[in-house]
Amino acid sequence: MSQLQALPEELQKVAIEELGEVPSRLADDLQTLHLWIQQQPHLKARTDPQFLVQFLRGCKFSLERAKEKLESYYALKSKYPELLRPTNVDDPQLRKLFQMGCIVPLPTPLNECGPRIMLYRYNYPVDKFSIEDVILLDVLLHDLLLIDDPYACINGVIYLVDLSCFSAKHILQFSPSILKKSLTYMENSLPLRVKAMGLINMPAFAEQFCNLFMSFLSKKLRERVFFCSKKLEHLKERIPLKYLPEDYGGKNGRLSNVCEDYAKTWDKYRQFFQENSQFGVEEHLRSGKAVNDGMYGMGGSFRKIDVD
Repeated sequence: MSQLQALPEELQKVAIEELGEVPSRLADDLQTLHLWIQQQPHLKARTDPQFLVQFLRGCKFSLERAKEKLESYYALKSKYPELLRPTNVDDPQLRKLFQMGCIVPLPTPLNECGPRIMLYRYNYPVDKFSIEDVILLDVLLHDLLLIDDPYACINGVIYLVDLSCFSAKHILQFSPSILKKSLTYMENSLPLRVKAMGLINMPAFAEQFCNLFMSFLSKKLRERVFFCSKKLEHLKERIPLKYLPEDYGGKNGRLSNVCEDYAKTWDKYRQFFQENSQFGVEEHLRSGKAVNDGMYGMGGSFRKIDVD
């Protein structure tokens, strides 16, 4: 992890033209961010170039924004480790959930070299898995994107959420607090560009929950959300069907095989995740204002939502 991985030519072009990357200045930019981290008594962060470069790229090389993202990334992981700091890729609960195809990074990016497509399915039994398990899996997969997926890092991510198996019991696993924590982390802490978020096969009873979900997103992100009916041909206006898995009539891998292959990436970064417990924020050592995650006063659950 000490060396910076070279980008494919087509991605390097995007990094320069859209993200403001200047290859001749990249080493200096990384060194500046590295030195800033060393000067923060409260922040213990990774300083290997492959990790740090994504905070620069994800913030279009605004050093101040990169600092803010990095602060938020570690502050939230430190505050909610059980939800946002996976450290064990061999956790049987996470392995089982992944093998079910609950959250899957599809192997071929959109248009071959565009954004990574992440497929979400609520196909897990609620008596065996909690929403905390699902979020922890999601965080683990996003950490892998940050360090191992140049297409996600440069061109961003498209989220495709299939709600065909979504049930009232799944809704009851959520609370406003959990929803807020996970969405705050996704939007404020991850240095990845959200290109679009599509919800498909949404049952009528889930409409109220989705409205609440939308209320936690920024205006910018809400504008990138789209809905599709059960007829997947409506989706092809945004995502050609060949980029969907074979399970959905596409050509982008069979989900069981995709999960089996991608699990090898987990193994590759076993040490990376084991080391995660060493990094974070110690607020009592901070000289300035603490990161405000907006969690104060958040509580309750969705049990009053009519899900019949």
